[in-house]
Amino acid sequence: MNTLQVGDKAPDFKAKDQSGNTHELKDYSGKKLVVFFYPKASTPGCTNEVCNLRDNFEEFTNKNYALLGVSADSARRQENFKQKHELPFPLIADEDKSLINAFGVWGPKKFMGKEYEGIHRKTFIIDENGIIENVIDKVKTKDHAAQIL
Repeated sequence: MNTLQVGDKAPDFKAKDQSGNTHELKDYSGKKLVVFFYPKASTPGCTNEVCNLRDNFEEFTNKNYALLGVSADSARRQENFKQKHELPFPLIADEDKSLINAFGVWGPKKFMGKEYEGIHRKTFIIDENGIIENVIDKVKTKDHAAQIL
């Protein structure tokens, strides 16, 4: 797993969200972009994380941040997740894992003694010029907004 680091240029991505809208890095020029990767929509940790970000969305907006959630879930699953929790930010349905691999968040994981491949919960904060200014490896799902802000 070759995860991007602070100081790296963010990948010049192009990806579709839950509604089929395309998002590209250049769309966020002049804003700080928070790209957060989560393992699976509608699981307890991921729900805590997105709801915490939703509840602090106004503060993100006031500080010129845009948010983009990413998992390998289907567009339909992402849409259901977004609607159920009234999320004000897009969720990328990265089924081919192009964005997941570009940021280097796919790799070996352990759960209950079993090893498997999956998405590591990580958040990247990209500055107004497309450079990664922070990487949060140890995401606190119930207090993630405070880690970013």
